[in-house]
Amino acid sequence: MLVPALSIAYGMAVRRIAAPAWRIVCFVAAMLLLLGFGVSPLHELSLRYLLVVHLLQNVVLAEWAPLLLALSLPPVLAETLSRPPAVRALTHPLVALPLWLANYALWHIPALYDAALRRPHTALHLEHLTYLATGVLMWWPVVQDVPRRLSAGTRTVYVFAGFVLAAPIGLVLALAPHAAYAPYRDAPERLWGLSATADQQLGGVTMAGEQAVVFFAFFTFWFFRFLGEQDQHPDDPPPA
Repeated sequence: MLVPALSIAYGMAVRRIAAPAWRIVCFVAAMLLLLGFGVSPLHELSLRYLLVVHLLQNVVLAEWAPLLLALSLPPVLAETLSRPPAVRALTHPLVALPLWLANYALWHIPALYDAALRRPHTALHLEHLTYLATGVLMWWPVVQDVPRRLSAGTRTVYVFAGFVLAAPIGLVLALAPHAAYAPYRDAPERLWGLSATADQQLGGVTMAGEQAVVFFAFFTFWFFRFLGEQDQHPDDPPPA
């Protein structure tokens, strides 16, 4: 239901507000990712057999899809959505990043993780929705200029902090000597010849590696924008 609802709302919005093709492509890519990991055989694989696939699903829901959704919003639409006081507050960097980190860490506590897996039609949906929502909030200050325009230096520090503070989640899973999550530890079938511990460690490495690539890319972009601002003559116009 989420993908059709978002697609209808976005389609109605871009009919009234001009959106460049690349933003529409970002939205379509986000929807394809949500469908790919939500209703395809990958979803069943992630629920019952392989933790590495489920952790990749979490990455998609908490990082990739939210990033693409935040990028898909043209400035006029982003400004409209950010007008409510609650949205202004939630997209503040000092709120959005801690909220995303806390939500990400909370759902990876073994007791909550296992409880969500045992309730795929209720708690698991809640987990996935909170990943998506807090992920959009987290990326908002990085790619949008409303309700506040952050300097390139501030965005550089923000992205770096996001990587440093989120990385331990994947690293803990990668370095753990024993499997932490009961549904995968007790799975009746082992796929790809992976033990439960190896499955978890591979998932942790995947999470940490993905974050290193994505966050480093944005860190690099904003760092060079920051350097460009420092070299700019005071009378020169600001960079586009």
